[in-house]
Amino acid sequence: MSETAPLYDLMLLLASSADEERRAKIVADVEASIAGGGGRLERHDGWGMRTLAFEINHQTDAEYHLLQFAGPPPLLETLSHTLKITDGVLRFRIIKNLPGTPPPPEPRSIVAATVAPAADE
Repeated sequence: MSETAPLYDLMLLLASSADEERRAKIVADVEASIAGGGGRLERHDGWGMRTLAFEINHQTDAEYHLLQFAGPPPLLETLSHTLKITDGVLRFRIIKNLPGTPPPPEPRSIVAATVAPAADE
């Protein structure tokens, strides 16, 4: 009996002090690790630069990424180890999605989120 790989969310916070090329390389390396570890990337949402709720390593903002992937348990160990020692990663969290978990919300553009339609339209 073939069992499907569980679905995981990886929330990744990258340091704003790292240059843009470094942050892009970290994300590309994570995607390559998922593919190389027998997983498949289901979704990648770049949420952009956001202010942190509290300071982490003297940083007040971070670049947020949500990567949703399926893969075997050894892949989680490899990703965790790699992200713990990677310069430029402020925080990360891998969460297993349980059956019935709703999908993440669709990303909204900043303009659409801040401009409300007129009430009389």
